Amino acid sequence: MGVTEERPSVLSQEQFEELAHLGNRVDESLRLEFINGRIGEKAVPDGVHGRIIVWLTQFCVQALPGMWLFGEQGIRVETYRKGNARPDGLLAPIDHFVEQGEWASPEGVLMVVEVTSTDSDTTSRDRVDKPRAYAESGIPVYLLIDRGTHEVKVHSLPDGVRYESMLTVPFGKTVPLPDPVGFDLDTEPLKSWVH
Repeated sequence: MGVTEERPSVLSQEQFEELAHLGNRVDESLRLEFINGRIGEKAVPDGVHGRIIVWLTQFCVQALPGMWLFGEQGIRVETYRKGNARPDGLLAPIDHFVEQGEWASPEGVLMVVEVTSTDSDTTSRDRVDKPRAYAESGIPVYLLIDRGTHEVKVHSLPDGVRYESMLTVPFGKTVPLPDPVGFDLDTEPLKSWVH
């Protein structure tokens, strides 16, 4: 069996952004992403997913006054493919995205958060493609709340290609979030919501 070479997308970043805008006009719940040269549909969050984001937002606001965990803000990611992601959360100063539009620069974002869903491409999207895209974009911390494995994964030290450090802890333990986030996250509540 030969190795197949990945074919780059024929879409430019600008064309994708126009397509995503049109898709949203057709159905407001349609959320598209353009990562690793491929268009993907972001799953509609369920109640547990939403509860996790609310919990994490409250935690971040208490730990870091003046910061906010923005949900569903689009950002431009990757270096050579020019991708677009719509993370579950972006930790940034409260006025950070003012006047940046639907697809903002990742510059100044302290942490990006994803909570896995139950759709079929979660493994490739949240566990492979997005860590690479976020590291290429220079986002200091990528927090993955992995409902499939019941683990929290903290990626840090982006080198422009990948995150050099990854710490994995099971739900229920406290995990340190490195600078510039700089606080410990008690993941005990996740055990009540994810079974």
